[in-house]
Amino acid sequence: MKIVIIGSVAAGTSVAAKIRRNDENCEIKIFEKDTDISYSSCGLPYFIGEDYIERENITPRNPSWFKKRFNFDIFTAHEVLSIDHINKKLEIISINSGDTFTESYDKLVIATGAKVNIPNIPNIDWDNTFVLKNVHDADRIKNFIKEKSPKKALIVGSGFIGLEILDNLHKLGIESTILELSSRLMPHLDPDMSVYLEAYLKKKGINFILNEQLVKVEGNKAITSTNKSLDFDMLIFAIGAKPNTDLLKTLPIKLGAHGGIVVNENLESSIPDIYAVGDICEHKSLIDGSEIYRPLGSTANKMGRILGDVLTDKANNFRGVLGTSIFKVFDMAVAYTGFTENEARRKGYDVEVIHNLKEDKSIYLSESRQIVIKAIADRKTEKLLGVQIVGEAGVDKRIDVFVTAITFGAKVSDLFHLDLAYAPPFSTTKDPVMYTGMILDNAMNHNRPILTVAELKANREKYTVIDVRSEKDFEKGHIEGALNIPLGKIRTTDLGIAKNTPIVCHCNKGTTGNAGQNLFINLGYTEVYNLSGGYKNYAMQKDL
Repeated sequence: MKIVIIGSVAAGTSVAAKIRRNDENCEIKIFEKDTDISYSSCGLPYFIGEDYIERENITPRNPSWFKKRFNFDIFTAHEVLSIDHINKKLEIISINSGDTFTESYDKLVIATGAKVNIPNIPNIDWDNTFVLKNVHDADRIKNFIKEKSPKKALIVGSGFIGLEILDNLHKLGIESTILELSSRLMPHLDPDMSVYLEAYLKKKGINFILNEQLVKVEGNKAITSTNKSLDFDMLIFAIGAKPNTDLLKTLPIKLGAHGGIVVNENLESSIPDIYAVGDICEHKSLIDGSEIYRPLGSTANKMGRILGDVLTDKANNFRGVLGTSIFKVFDMAVAYTGFTENEARRKGYDVEVIHNLKEDKSIYLSESRQIVIKAIADRKTEKLLGVQIVGEAGVDKRIDVFVTAITFGAKVSDLFHLDLAYAPPFSTTKDPVMYTGMILDNAMNHNRPILTVAELKANREKYTVIDVRSEKDFEKGHIEGALNIPLGKIRTTDLGIAKNTPIVCHCNKGTTGNAGQNLFINLGYTEVYNLSGGYKNYAMQKDL
């Protein structure tokens, strides 16, 4: 059997390597338009910012390495011009020589990845304007910085690539401004979580401009939609990516809602014997089976390995993804998985939403840092739909536990029963993951409802807000119109409030607020909520 693969970054080489591990007899050929192969796209921002990372660290393998190790051929600087799916032939051009030829196949794998979005902006000078998709892009940026010593950068877009670039340019002493079309940084997050990222970057002195877009460039000035003029020495577009389907324009292949190739669990397209892997594909949500698009190197490698098994008749299939992502900007990590609250509501789920503000390790340790967890659960199934986390430590550990729980269908009540590792330098006695499960379970099953800040703000006149913190904390800042009744005084205070009055209790983060909620319920009050994330969360969100 002859298998031809188009593309050799992450998915393509993974397919070929797995085929060869399973079968010594398959003929395998890979054609790659670029000259670099099997490189770490996710490492490119760090390659720019860290002097110790050499180019060969990012591109550790070449065609001769794969030939020696796996005995298949990779032809770089070779572009596939067209696919004849009827006769199973490809038209290919050698970029260096200009010669064209045809190549037959029994099975074809399309792994052409994604291409970056580039806006149509007048007067762009590509001598000082950049995108970051491949190693050549990173080379251009590094060489420009070395030769021109830029002082100011304008980054258009605030997804994880844009923010990782910001971080690494800052290491090089380049003052960077973020320009974002959305009303919030990091549009993949819900607004009540992106606000934490924004507050952190403000403390770092980072300038970001929201609700504006770049409309034109005049020399080294960027003109925005509100006619702001922004000076820059280098301009970087980081406004997302889309499936690279240029080759497929004349091919009757089914594409999905995001423009990617639709594949089945065996990663086969709508055309027999044509398969697709990696960033060119639509991805299936593990939660509801819907089409999502999450271009990630980890997913591409996984899909490649699975397809290698499929093409050699080994039992395997692609189950889907949650869209889990994590990135770091300065000392803050941001992670998310599954649906956002907005996505879950649009899909019609009856959601329970909570915010959990907890330390990543025992609070008496100097290195203890707060993490903020937002969890979205389905009231009907009592299962998690999505989680978002921001914090300076312990974010990666927690997001991976949540991913595991969602993947294996755990209920929120199961989270408390996890036997998670504990010692003061690593966690609290009840880990933030366990606390998240407790809060959700109590809300859904034990008459301890949670009210989000957004819900309180939308119906403020409906609720009597009772601040159960100390008088001292209350004086430092409080919710307008709130009553201050410290927890220890609730039993001895004549509240003068009817038992059926809707009450919202809160403390700083939620724990003491829950104690107050329990007490009011035990005293006979029939509708008592705990404010999600307490006053600290309210203070962050009050202006949303």
